Amino acid sequence: MSRLSLLTEATTDALLAARWQVVTAESCTGGLIAQLLTERPGSSHWFDRGFVTYSNAAKVELLGVPVHILQQHGAVSQATVQHMVAAALARSQAQVAAAVTGIAGPGGGSVDKPVGLVWFGFAVTGQAPVTVEQQFSGDRVHIREQAAQYVLQTLLSLARESIQGSQA
Repeated sequence: MSRLSLLTEATTDALLAARWQVVTAESCTGGLIAQLLTERPGSSHWFDRGFVTYSNAAKVELLGVPVHILQQHGAVSQATVQHMVAAALARSQAQVAAAVTGIAGPGGGSVDKPVGLVWFGFAVTGQAPVTVEQQFSGDRVHIREQAAQYVLQTLLSLARESIQGSQA
């Protein structure tokens, strides 16, 4: 079993134990995270839905990201991912949300936003969303896989914190 498969299994087990469903809002990963979270049978217990909002129009139409945010900050920005994650959680039945937007390459990068730059957003019901910027290296496939792995690892940590908090 691959390292990513083991991480996915641990994450889905933790989501199930926390009695959480997750919603994803994905841009550069194009649904990869949702795919990983739904590979195992019974995934309807921990996965509510996924939004694949690759284009700016999809971000506006499906998640309500304000046009002025996209114009002012761009699709790959803290402001955009913060709106994505908050909207995904609000438009679902989930208790936790993960959003990702980035530049997987090989083109599309710039000095300010190089290939491999990825913004993440995480939100848990009743808590303020958290955003994180990461810089990954490698080709398009590896950048997308690293982004998906980062989301799974963070969801695993959040679910474990919830389980520990409920046992205290």
